[in-house]
Amino acid sequence: MKKRNLSTYHFRTYGCQMNELDTEIMVGILKQRGLEESSEEDADLLIFNTCSIRDLAERKVMGKLGQLGRRQKNQVIGVTGCMAMAKKSSLFRKFPHLDFVLGTNNISNLDAVLDEVLTTNTQVFRTEDRFEENLDYFIAHRKDPIKAHVSIIRGCDKFCTYCVVPYTRGQEVSRSPDSIVEECQKLVDAGYKEITLLGQNVNSYGKDQKEWNCLFHDLLYRLDKIPGLLRIRFMTSHPVDITKELMYAIRDLPSSCNLVHFPVQAGSSRILKKMHRIYTKEEYLEKVALLKEIVPNVALGTDIIVGFPTETREEFEETYKVFEDVGYDVAFLYTYSPRKGTPAMRWKDDVSPEEKDFRLKKLMDLYATIAAEKRSHMLGASVQVLLERENKDQKHLYGRTRCWKKVICEADPSQIGQEVSVKITGFHHQTLIGEVVS
Repeated sequence: MKKRNLSTYHFRTYGCQMNELDTEIMVGILKQRGLEESSEEDADLLIFNTCSIRDLAERKVMGKLGQLGRRQKNQVIGVTGCMAMAKKSSLFRKFPHLDFVLGTNNISNLDAVLDEVLTTNTQVFRTEDRFEENLDYFIAHRKDPIKAHVSIIRGCDKFCTYCVVPYTRGQEVSRSPDSIVEECQKLVDAGYKEITLLGQNVNSYGKDQKEWNCLFHDLLYRLDKIPGLLRIRFMTSHPVDITKELMYAIRDLPSSCNLVHFPVQAGSSRILKKMHRIYTKEEYLEKVALLKEIVPNVALGTDIIVGFPTETREEFEETYKVFEDVGYDVAFLYTYSPRKGTPAMRWKDDVSPEEKDFRLKKLMDLYATIAAEKRSHMLGASVQVLLERENKDQKHLYGRTRCWKKVICEADPSQIGQEVSVKITGFHHQTLIGEVVS
């Protein structure tokens, strides 16, 4: 039997902000256990916190695990996250050197799993389908001293036909508002200025716990009362659950940032129905128009998949037109890739890779054009920037506007953590350049 002791760890995190937060929580557990961070080469414990949304993310992890099997080092190796849920114990068959597999709903079991691996020298996996709200969020070890992610709801009940999240994260489970307020208060007391509320669908918050009488917009009103909390962001949203009450909260609350992630996914109503998005193009655009009417300075973000099964060139052009008309400020653009276990896997992936790449490039070119126009329009304008850190050139400070634009400006390092007014004087690529206005 191999005798292994753990004194150091190394994480590789793939995917979304929720995965990043899960890593911070697991690092907190390891820190409490007495472990210190080290390099991938030297660490006693390697953990890969994985994503299954895109095929590329999975292939990266699989390739890395294969390399580790050939290294013959006496490291404890674990896989956590969505890939752990999607593949479960089958990972052990492919990678016999793997020590444990821990699902998204079981990260609170990390300590016990490590004890079992070390004492029994057997492979261990924990992958429960439903999340029980038992995480110690306060243990999270955060490296960023200004901005923090806070989980408010986990799982998703929407079952889009292309998406593995309902199968890897389970059903929606909201976290109690008192616990969220308490964590945010502690973060502000520790000097944090900006909090991003996380969930696979934050707009569903509280619907599974009607006795709380606290929906998402109610939670925002409660958090806005915390003195010293400058900014609140949130992601991700489902358009169906974006309400008028939420729009008014975004408009009226001083802490609420004016970037709303409003993912359309496709611009064809037929494709949206095939995706099981539960809205038509017309219904989506009506909500966008209402949001822009209620919050005149709102910035919109989106996710879009091109080349979904049976999508024609004409239907892609509908997506292109929606993008053009809405004028998104932030966009995450992808080509469709089949995900095992999803309903879309049953359909033939009938759009050629070349056609997918053509559509993606055309959409990315449009995005670049719109973004350049928006940057040009900002010249001479004054914007509020939260200064986060020194820029890489060590001559400027780096920060972001409330609508997520990157800005660098000359300012004293003592101003890090402050929200200042910056007049935009130029830009370089996607970064705005400005000067602090006294």
